[in-house]
Amino acid sequence: MTLRRLFYAYLLVLHVALGVLAWHLVRESVWGLLALEAGFVLSALLGAWLVDRLLRAHALVQESAQLLEESDYTTRFRPTGQAEIDRLIEIYNRMADALRAERVRVREQHHFLQSLLDVSPSGAVILDHDDRVDFVNPAAARLLGPDVRTGVAATHAGSALHEVILALHDAPSAVVTLPGGRRAKASRGTFMDRGFSRTFLLIEELTDELRQAEKAAYEKLIRMLSHEVNNSVAASNSLLTSCLVFAEQLPGESRTDLEGALHVVMNRTAQLGAFMKAFADVVRLPEPRLAPCDLDDLLEHLRRLMTADAERRRIAIVMELTSTPPVSIDRTLMEQALVNILKNAIEAVDHDGRVVIRTGLTGTQPWLQIEDSGAGLAPEVRAHLFTPFFSTKGSGQGIGLTLVQEILTRHGFAFTLDGPDGGPTRFTIWLS
Repeated sequence: MTLRRLFYAYLLVLHVALGVLAWHLVRESVWGLLALEAGFVLSALLGAWLVDRLLRAHALVQESAQLLEESDYTTRFRPTGQAEIDRLIEIYNRMADALRAERVRVREQHHFLQSLLDVSPSGAVILDHDDRVDFVNPAAARLLGPDVRTGVAATHAGSALHEVILALHDAPSAVVTLPGGRRAKASRGTFMDRGFSRTFLLIEELTDELRQAEKAAYEKLIRMLSHEVNNSVAASNSLLTSCLVFAEQLPGESRTDLEGALHVVMNRTAQLGAFMKAFADVVRLPEPRLAPCDLDDLLEHLRRLMTADAERRRIAIVMELTSTPPVSIDRTLMEQALVNILKNAIEAVDHDGRVVIRTGLTGTQPWLQIEDSGAGLAPEVRAHLFTPFFSTKGSGQGIGLTLVQEILTRHGFAFTLDGPDGGPTRFTIWLS
């Protein structure tokens, strides 16, 4: 019998008993009164017992609701022996087990995704509903720079993240240029969070892949051109030399004119050969032969080498050197790279400015920085840094930074080149 039917039966029996007792009371007033009083006592006890059972079920419902509100899915209720309450207990315990298992699964998935993003080489940035950075993984912090951190506005003008967002304004993915001339593929997506759409960005660095593809392409092109040009120059110079011999048989004025013309052509072919040699040197770089090198001595040698050109332009070369341990480098190759960097810095200043050469230590890692007081890097120039054959100079060949990149990459050194529009421009090399 259910608790509800039992309670209704009790009320029915109580009212019938009270009716019978009342009838007997009329006939036998004393004993009837006593019996009626006894009935009231028993009714009170039985009613208290039934109410206790009803309140116990109500307390069970209240306690289970509180546990659910507190997200406590570890507490279990034992059966009471009452069929209806035991059914509720069974349902609650099963529901709590399912919720606990789901919470454990979600936490494990969250931990897995967090660990995956922490070690992923691809950068991940999640924005909140106000377009502020809500999450940034270590790879994204490395690619986008220290200015991109949690709580910072993603639309902050001039930041690397803002440039990425602008590049993705009209397309879900794009190839972008990051600080230091690094190239990356950026993608934009959305997901639902508690009923609201949120944005995330994925950034995959392509620098090495693009550099290897570009290198393979320009190496093949340069070798082919160098072969053809050198063969043509050698054959042409041989014929021109023969013509000089025959020129001696001509009368005075005619011989002078012919010899002058032949020398002009021979000088031009020599310049063409030197022009091609500059390109060929990029693809014929030897592997670095590493040896300990005193960085201060190397930089002082370079300062003396570049002083004449700098003084002619009224540019001061300032040395801000910190004592560093010897670095393991190929001094000849590194000197060639640093000459190109210093030459670019002096040309960027043009005149009446300064170039600062700095060294320092970050922990145990030595670094070298060359800063110029020039006009900085325009956005269109920054986007093409380290692109082979790209130059902003009218007579430039566009191989200087390509040569620098090749030498530093072969040494295994990380480097960045960056400078806001208006300057200064800094070329930083981490020498380990």
